[in-house]
Amino acid sequence: MPKPVVPEERRRRRRPTRAGTVLSEGLIVATALRLLREHGSTGLTARRLGLALDCDPSTLYRYFRGMDELTLAIGDALIGEALAGWEPTGQWRADLRTIGLRLYGVYVAHPQAALLTANRVTGRAHELAADEAVLDVLRSAGFPLPETVRVYHAFIDQTLAFAALDSASLALPSASQRADEDKWHSTYARLPHDTHPRIAEAAPLLARRMVTSAYPTALEMLLDSAAGRLGARNP
Repeated sequence: MPKPVVPEERRRRRRPTRAGTVLSEGLIVATALRLLREHGSTGLTARRLGLALDCDPSTLYRYFRGMDELTLAIGDALIGEALAGWEPTGQWRADLRTIGLRLYGVYVAHPQAALLTANRVTGRAHELAADEAVLDVLRSAGFPLPETVRVYHAFIDQTLAFAALDSASLALPSASQRADEDKWHSTYARLPHDTHPRIAEAAPLLARRMVTSAYPTALEMLLDSAAGRLGARNP
């Protein structure tokens, strides 16, 4: 049987760790994010967390039933960071753009955590608040319910997919990142017109664009499509 999770208010009354730190769910998540940043996903273990927090690893199970539950808490914390302080303006395109760019920006700022959590459904408070916000923006703009769900689905999955894709590149060793980016100059830019005419003509533009994220462009395309469908319903 899994150990029962002790409510947060009771945890705070427990005596401090050997280093004098009072543990909390937020502190554990913040420490886990630091370990992910420093050591990658393989470095996130109960033992390493215990060492970082100066507590017995078994103590962590008073806060989380296991490492998977901690993973979900990390994902929810990223969403909470992204939407902290955000308020709707009533302009649906601007609001969705802001939400998307905020979410994407936080994930790529924590690439190791993004790779661990971008495909997960946490069911936690920040995720629920984000979903409610996106759905409300769309419904308030006049999208019918089926279209709201359609756009919501594409918007969320596109944002998370680009976050995971770009985070995977950022999580590579710096030498591998440079080698990948250099291919656009060392390989693509040198292909002859007679064998690869389309690549050859596009090579200068490819070299500039392909080392940046396509997410802002894809987001605008999605918003254009949604606006067109909404306009067709409300001519």
